Order: sequence, then C-alpha cells, then structure tokens
Amino acid sequence: MNDVRRGRGAPDNPPNRFAAEALEPWEIDLPVDDAGPIKTVFYKDRAKSILARNDSPDIPFRWDVNPYRGCEHGCIYCYARPSHEWLGWSAGLDFESRIVVKPDAPELLRRELARKRWKGEPVCMSGNTDCYQPVERVLGLTRACLGVLLDAGNPTLLITKNALILRDLDLLETFAERRLVSVTVSITTLDPELALAMEPRASAPAKRLEAVAALAARGIPVGVNVSPVIPGLTDEEIPAILGAAKAAGAVRAGFSIVRLPGPVEPLFLKWLETRRPLRAKKVEHRIRALREGALNDTRPGVRHRGEGEHARMIESLFLASCRRFGLESTWTAMDRDVLSPREIPKPVQGDLFPS
Repeated sequence: MNDVRRGRGAPDNPPNRFAAEALEPWEIDLPVDDAGPIKTVFYKDRAKSILARNDSPDIPFRWDVNPYRGCEHGCIYCYARPSHEWLGWSAGLDFESRIVVKPDAPELLRRELARKRWKGEPVCMSGNTDCYQPVERVLGLTRACLGVLLDAGNPTLLITKNALILRDLDLLETFAERRLVSVTVSITTLDPELALAMEPRASAPAKRLEAVAALAARGIPVGVNVSPVIPGLTDEEIPAILGAAKAAGAVRAGFSIVRLPGPVEPLFLKWLETRRPLRAKKVEHRIRALREGALNDTRPGVRHRGEGEHARMIESLFLASCRRFGLESTWTAMDRDVLSPREIPKPVQGDLFPS
C-alpha cells in the first residue's frame, strides 16, 4: 500500500540530523488501561550517555541517572516540569503524559562506569524525575541500572515517592550490606485527599510510610524528605510527618521549601485557585514572604530554604521536631557515608536484567 501522504512529497519524517536527541513513539503494553481522557504516550530516547553531571553547589551529589524524562506522578509543584520545554513540549500536561524512556540506560551506565576516568563517585537515581514512576513497573530500567551499580560496587542514592521501590528490596539489601546505598522517601503531606490532588499518580502517604518501614526492617538506611514544604498548606504537618517517619524506622530527615521556576508558577497558582480556593491567597502570600516578594528564587543555598522570619520558623519547627523524634537532621535526608567517593573495581559484563 502506498503510504505517501496526499499533497506531500516526502514519504517519511526522519530525525533532524543536527538535533542532539531523536525521539520515537513507543507502544508499551501496560497491564492496566490508562484511565482518563488524556492517554500517556511514551517515546524512545536513543541517548548516547546516561550519567548527568550536576554542578549546583547546594546539591550533595554530582552525578545522577534519569531513565525517564517527564513523570507520570504529575506532582503540580515539580521543579522538573520546565525541562520538558527543552523537548518542545509543555511543562503542564505534556510533562505528565509524554514520557521519554531511555531503554539503553543500563548498558550506557555499564560503559560509563568502566571508563578509566570514573572515580567511584556516588550516583543518584534519579536527580530530575522519579525513577520509580508507574511505567517502571513494566520496563524495569531502574532495577537494571541498580544491578549495574551493584556489580560495580558504586555508592548509590535513591529518592522516590513511590512504594514500587519495595520490588527491589533484594538488590537494596545487598547494597546495604556493603554500605553502598542511601534511600530517601519524599513525603509532602499525610492527608491522602490532599496528596491525591497534588501528586495524583504517586503512592499514597500511607504506602510511602509502609515502604519506609519495609526498607528499615531489611537494614536499608532510609530517610524522609519533607519536600516540598508548602507554606500555608503543609508546613503545619512537619511534626506529624517526622513522627510517623521515625515510627516507621527512618533515621534521617531533610526538608526543602517549594520552588516554582518558570512555567511552574502559573500552573501551581491555577491549581491552588481550583483545588484549594480558600487557601490560595494565603499560600501565595506565605511563599512570597519567603522569596522577598517573588514566587521563586534561583540562588543556591537560598532556593531550598527561603529567607525571612517565616523561613526561620519553618526551619526551627523542622529542627525541633527532629530532636524530639531522634532523627538526624540534614538539609536532605541522605547518608553522608554513601556520599563519599570509593575505589571501585571496574564492572564486568553481566545480566542487565537480574531476576
């Protein structure tokens, strides 16, 4: 059958040879139908490298691996939303429904860890979007990357708000026995209705606490990030979240104030007006009070904490709650031991998808 489009000369639309990336639509057989009028579309990213370097002075790790771009969790406040604009898509619904997948991530990681110049620095999974978002249940790219990191004996950090991490307890337990892993679970609120509105496809707060308990029971060092704290909406929950985290077995805690870069600002304000109209003005006013009248601040060291009296009150509440519950308090709940580079053997070729 002739597939030439009527009125068009070219039979195909090949990738731009000057583009850094080429994205191809990818049909994925999901076990559950994608509910709702907006279906999730997946794209293959034929990346040539996987270790992303971070030079921000207020981020404790330098390297991260992101098997996915965009995030099905759909957290309205997500600071990573603007990155989807680099792909020519929007920071709104496109970020949640157009997910870029890097199927070659495990093999790329194996090659990069084997290079002579690699110094065994900690690697974070993921630094931008959640490596345990729902499609990971089907594709298993995060699990495969963990297998590569474990083969290499490389220190590894994980940050997630999805209880799917429990699928990989076997690998994480081995990491922990070798003092190579730190896990952080982000908990924004304990209110399941608010969590569903803010983080529609992330695990419910109770499930995240169950994940903390299961990780701790297996000897895997786990902390909790109260992140982001949204002044006027979730800041009063800090003591309750930290108390529940300690009861579940967390040993560390961190927090950060909500950031609203670029297009996230209007998206978040519209969400407030729609989902929390009675609190919208209060929340906006409180955020501005932390940001010298603005809704975002890009300065390292300030962007995560804010400034002014209310910022100090939030930090004091956090620190007092950590002391009360016996939690180590850091700006982010990561194990300092894992954050040190290691002398590691070069990885050998093995099974990318361990059972």
